[in-house]
Amino acid sequence: MKLKTEPTHGDLRLWWIPQIPMEPFHYPVPTLEVAIYLWDCLAKYDLFQYEMKVKPDYSNAGGLEVFEDNEWTDWFDEETGEDFDEYRERYLEEHP
Repeated sequence: MKLKTEPTHGDLRLWWIPQIPMEPFHYPVPTLEVAIYLWDCLAKYDLFQYEMKVKPDYSNAGGLEVFEDNEWTDWFDEETGEDFDEYRERYLEEHP
């Protein structure tokens, strides 16, 4: 799969900080469902490293951005009023 280099309107990308205060890294995702899956995978990987004593502690963060008006902004569902965290939590409850 070849990744696009220039974003277009409506593109999504996940951002992740494995150890705050690092800079985030970004990864393009095609759908909200893939964003949720990848976010969950990254979170569980950080927890695994902590539990296996790879890292003595961690403080991570992540989120989803959408490309609109030639800039990346935090994703927000205007229909439900949910940000990505709220949407992700509801989605996971509805799709166990």
